[in-house]
This record gives sequence, structure tokens and C-alpha cells, in this order.
Amino acid sequence: MSVTTETTETTAAFSETRERGELRKAVAQLGAKYGESYFYAAAKEGRKTTELWQEAGKLGYLGVSIPEEFGGGGGDIGDLAAVCEELATAGCPLLLMVVSPAIVGTTIAQYGTQEQKERYLPGLADGSATYAFSITEPDAGSNSHNIVTNAAKAEDGSWVLNGRKTYISGVDEASHLLVVARRSDAKTGKLKPALFMVPTDAEGFTAQVIDMGVISPEKQFTLFFDDVRIPADALIGSEDAGLEQLFAGLNPERIMAASMATGTARWAIRKAVAYAKDREVWGKPIGAHQAISHPLARLHIDVEMSRLLTQKAAALYAAGDLLGAGEAANMAKVAAGEAAAKAVDQAIQTHGGNGLANEYGLVQAVASSRLSNIAPVSKEMALNFVAQFSLGLPKSY
Repeated sequence: MSVTTETTETTAAFSETRERGELRKAVAQLGAKYGESYFYAAAKEGRKTTELWQEAGKLGYLGVSIPEEFGGGGGDIGDLAAVCEELATAGCPLLLMVVSPAIVGTTIAQYGTQEQKERYLPGLADGSATYAFSITEPDAGSNSHNIVTNAAKAEDGSWVLNGRKTYISGVDEASHLLVVARRSDAKTGKLKPALFMVPTDAEGFTAQVIDMGVISPEKQFTLFFDDVRIPADALIGSEDAGLEQLFAGLNPERIMAASMATGTARWAIRKAVAYAKDREVWGKPIGAHQAISHPLARLHIDVEMSRLLTQKAAALYAAGDLLGAGEAANMAKVAAGEAAAKAVDQAIQTHGGNGLANEYGLVQAVASSRLSNIAPVSKEMALNFVAQFSLGLPKSY
């Protein structure tokens, strides 16, 4: 009896709550209603996944991590990551889930004023509002300390932004951007970021689409800020908050990116397994051959390890252990990104020549699965973090 009790208590730490399990099932049903055919058709025709986004919002899935007082579900980042993963598993990886409710929503919920929360969060909760996140710059790359987008404070308390950003997702779908800028009076040479909500219709703001090979309804943009004037209350949090405030949004970003990648990997493995069961050569299904089954089994193990790391990162973040969450989130991001790219590649190999036919829906995912190793943080930078903070090795950058 004592052994049984001990086992139950031990394994409970590795199991999601019943509520999250039910959430996963419900989201999976919604995803199945749309699926990859809907997602690819929207991308091909230049449409957005508006119907799916609005239905997910109406059902409360987009707002699961928004505080209840602002119309959300009152859950944590792990709940939102579960939604993201299940939609990706259904063939509908919604990139804006990473950006809008996760990064922007989390940042505003933690650091916004009461008025800002009342203004911005209810729309996130019901899906009626979409916001983008703007940090990457052409000359900064992964070195955020080289950000030069400038925020100058005017005498009347307003702010004037000048600078440039690149590879910013979903700008054409967003009413506002959460922009990371450097305060103009920061003279130490170190990054002292301040965060601003900038309307996408602001005077002096322009956006140019980047021609990408990734098949997705969501586009990437280069942004230009030329004397963009925004009111004093566009500042989110403190102008002296520094990196702590910035990373409040970046840890959820990595958790969500890992969840989307594991969902993509699960989707690819599912398609490969179905084909391997059905396709017969030499009188038996090809899945009976170890050359087919073993790589898929190994990938299944990789995905399950990635999911556990992601769930650990989400739990640590919800518990307020930001350093621990950062470590786990970076490890999850590396593991999940590699799993996604390998899973799509192996699914194509399993299909043989059919894997390169648009009909089977795999070749379209090559670029997006490969992107999992690059964005929102490169695999190399995540490994730098683990080497430095987990292993205590000297800083290499």
C-alpha cells in the first residue's frame, strides 16, 4: 500500500492536471475541424486563419492564461502552451499565439497599469485583438545589447521612436506592436530596454513584407520608425526596468516555441505512422521493417522528452522561478526544434517520393520545421545559455 501511494505521488509530478488534459482534448477537436488543408489553403490564397483564431478565442482557448478579471481563464503559460501544441499537432501551427497572448499578454499582465490591462487584455482573451512583438534588429542579430531603436522622451511626457526592426511576425494582423527600444538617455552602453505599445497606424511607422520561403498565413516584416510619436501611457512598466522586464516575455516565447515545435513533430510522426501502416511492399506494411519503425520510435522518444522539458519550464515559470524557467525553456527549445525538423524529414523519407508531393502535405512543412532551430532564438544561442548557466562554462559571447 505504501509503495502504491509513493508511486502515485511521484508520478503526479509528471502528469498534467485533469483540467489541462480536458483542455487538450477540446483543442484537439477544434484543430481537427480545420486541419492542415485549411491552414495550407489559407497560406496559398493569401488569407489569414481568421475563422480558427476567432473560434479559438470565442471558446476561451486564446485567453486561458489571461487573468480572470480581464476576461481570461486565469491559468498559466502551461495552459496556453498546451493549446498551441494541440493546434500544431492538428496541422495548424498558429505563430501569433506565441507572439500575441504569450509574449505581449504576459508582459502587460505583469507590468502594465490597471488602465493598460483593462485596455489591452480583454481583446486578447476573446480573440478580438491581436498584438505583435518587435525586438529583432538587422544589425543586432542575437545580440540584444546592440539594439539601437531609440525612444526619446519629449517635454510633454510623450515619446518619440526612431529605428528599424526586422523579421517581425504578424504586423498586418496587429493593431499594436510591443516595441523594445533603448532609452535615449541611457549612457552606460548597456542595454536598458523600455517597452512601448505602438499603434500600427501611427504616423511615421511603415512596414515592408519580407519574401519568405516558409509556407504560412503569417508574414514577416521589416519595420521603420521615423519620428513616431506615442503618448506617455504607451510605456509598459517602468522605463528603468531593464532586462528583468524584457525577459518576462522572452521565457514564455521559448516555452510556446517549444510547444509549437513538439506539436509539429507529433503531426509529422502521426502522418508517417499512418502511411507506414497502410503502404505495403513485398506483401507487408513498410512499418514492419525496422528501417522504418526504429527512426519513428526514436523520434517519439525525442518528442516525449521535449514535452517533459517544456512542461517543466512552464511549471517553473508559473512558480516564479525565472532563472530555472529560463534554463528549462532554452533546453526545451533546442530539443523541440531538433525534433520538429527531424520528424518532418523522417516523415518525408517514410513516404518516399510521395513525401515530396503537395498532396501529402509534408513538403510544405520543411521550411517551417527547419525554422524551429533558428527562431525565436537560435539553437546556438540557447546552447550558449545552457553552457554558461547550467554547466558553469566561461561566457563565449
